[in-house]
Amino acid sequence: MTKTIQELFDLTGRTAIVTGGGTHLGTAFTEALCDLGAKVYIASRRARLCEEVAERLRGRGMDVVGTECDVTDESQVEALVERVMVENGRLDIAVCNAGGSFTTSYPPDGDIDEFKQTLDVNLTGTYITAQCATRVMIPEKRGSIITLGSIGATLSMDPRIYNSEFNRSGPPYLAAKGGVLNLTRALAAEFGEYGITVNCISPGQVPRIDTNVDQIETFRNMVPLRRTGLPEDLKGSLALLASDAGVWITGQEIRIDGGWSIW
Repeated sequence: MTKTIQELFDLTGRTAIVTGGGTHLGTAFTEALCDLGAKVYIASRRARLCEEVAERLRGRGMDVVGTECDVTDESQVEALVERVMVENGRLDIAVCNAGGSFTTSYPPDGDIDEFKQTLDVNLTGTYITAQCATRVMIPEKRGSIITLGSIGATLSMDPRIYNSEFNRSGPPYLAAKGGVLNLTRALAAEFGEYGITVNCISPGQVPRIDTNVDQIETFRNMVPLRRTGLPEDLKGSLALLASDAGVWITGQEIRIDGGWSIW
């Protein structure tokens, strides 16, 4: 029987993991999944922060569990997936959101350890999370893996638009996110036969609340929609890719940047 649009987006009874779920975009993703009926495990290296966020969301009636997990440690990710399976018997959605920039130096004097750390958290962590999640999804012939890219996955960033008070991400972050995007395509090819979709959300400029106001204004003037992004601006795309509404979408990138990339 054909599903209604409400039924296509309904996640009631489904279980999700959101890595890096205790801050910024991760919290918005968690809210979106819970609003649609899913139970969500938010995990990061900061266990206390995850539990604080989970407690706040539970106070709003959401089914959220906060826990510790370092996505660069395969044994920890395996343990998280095992816990989800023991407690729920299923894992339907994995949002590979954990990442970040650790750049404090730039070419030709860029720190190689910073480069390696950026690749490890963003790219290796995504690979580990996706692998561990799909091991339990494959027998069920279903599942959704959602990775986090960036407009920097396909575009370079002009160093001249950043003021001295803004710690720009630089080449290591762009290299890592470029890797995440093509990893997404590769995993979609690997897991398509099992009914598992793998897609990438690439945000534009979504400043944190402590971002310098002059820098935000520079970003705003570069966006056709004349504003920078908000975490909630990404909820709709996540809902599409995590639900049956996006069941025939795989290996794709959705850029959500207010039009930044059309110039």
